[in-house]
Amino acid sequence: MLRRNEKVELIKHTPLFATCSKKELQLIAQLADEIDLREGKEMTREGSRGREFFVLLQGEAEVTRNGRRINELGPGDFFGEIALVSDSPRTATVTATSQVRTLVITGTSFKRLMAEQPEIQRKVLLALAERLAPETL
Repeated sequence: MLRRNEKVELIKHTPLFATCSKKELQLIAQLADEIDLREGKEMTREGSRGREFFVLLQGEAEVTRNGRRINELGPGDFFGEIALVSDSPRTATVTATSQVRTLVITGTSFKRLMAEQPEIQRKVLLALAERLAPETL
């Protein structure tokens, strides 16, 4: 089991939370549950509504879109962050290709935190806007 400081270290490397203070990261880390998933477990499904954000701690996963592999994920990689602030459909399917240990933050818990902590909400929305903005020359 990870200690809260270890969760903070993992979470702070995700672009969505990169500008959060240590105190804010600790609040976010309190929301994270550590879970184990079996090989073959579908963590997200393309087209479905997203309700969680994942940070891989151990194991590997495959990302597919329209049935084609587009990426492989390993320890330290993350996905599903847009689901925390958006009600948009998942853009890809992510499936565990080995036994996986992951941190999971549910959208419900995160939205409650954002309502209670407007400064976190502001930082997350700015980071999301930057991530979704088209590249400029």
